[in-house]
Amino acid sequence: MDYDDLTVAELKDLLRAASLPVSGKKAELIVRLTEAGDDSPAEEAAEADLDEAIDDVDADIDEAVDSDDLDEDLDDDFEGDDIFEDEWDDFHTARQKPVLDDETKELLKLRASQMKQQPKFRRQEWFRYKRLSRTGWKKPRGDDSSQRKNRRYRSPMVRIGYGKVAEVRGLHPSGFEERLVHVASDLEGLDPEREAVRIAASVGNRKRMSIHDRADDLGLRVLNRRPIERKGDLQ
Repeated sequence: MDYDDLTVAELKDLLRAASLPVSGKKAELIVRLTEAGDDSPAEEAAEADLDEAIDDVDADIDEAVDSDDLDEDLDDDFEGDDIFEDEWDDFHTARQKPVLDDETKELLKLRASQMKQQPKFRRQEWFRYKRLSRTGWKKPRGDDSSQRKNRRYRSPMVRIGYGKVAEVRGLHPSGFEERLVHVASDLEGLDPEREAVRIAASVGNRKRMSIHDRADDLGLRVLNRRPIERKGDLQ
């Protein structure tokens, strides 16, 4: 072991492990370790334990290879995999995807990359009042508004230059065309390969359940589907 590359603290740790004095300069510590031998008692014990562990592992491997029950043990270990696959199928269902051509898929990817580069549009003085930070964009109209005058230290304003690809404008990120519905009859005539359903926020659970059932019958995807406990009158 090259003791010259070690620090004084590391040399003292080696001396303590070897039950040797730790006082003196670095050169004295190196001489003391060299005279005591390269391998301290602690290192020798660690190496002995490592060799013993390796021997035990080798013996276990030899016994497993020689035994005829190795294949049976492996079959028993992987026998429960089908159970986990069944459980996964019970609670996971792949979301319905639209039927899109290659050009539309590329345009959706382009729009997604543009969205990552778009800044957050915040209304004037959103940082001053907490209630304003929770609201959306509102164009500043004051004569002396710093944001309207495009001062550098203010957040950017909405402009036409931030517009995305026109061919896929308004589409859901998945590629569906959204259709707002209020009753189950609004689902009639929709194309499940191209259109998806978004239920209005004012719709109650009773009508929402009927929309869910009718959408499942027609093969339509509900974008804002929510779990509803069907009990009591809601059955």
